[in-house]
Amino acid sequence: MTRRGAAFLLGLAAFMIIEWINLGFNLQDGHETSFYVIHGILIVVNVILGAILGVIGLRAWRATGDDARRTGTGERTPSGSTRA
Repeated sequence: MTRRGAAFLLGLAAFMIIEWINLGFNLQDGHETSFYVIHGILIVVNVILGAILGVIGLRAWRATGDDARRTGTGERTPSGSTRA
């Protein structure tokens, strides 16, 4: 994965976590209990998915940074070796 891909995953993770937590705080009173249960489940699942994407993105960011420091680039060829 490139650093650009890792940055995309980190940005997406941050957006998902912030957006769904914000939705949780903005839910208004007056709905049926099932509405809150469904949205609560959606919020929990999406925050967990955001955290997973964040971990993957962070690991990829660190890995591509190590490759870039060693070889001058973070791109990999299909065989797994790095391109200079």
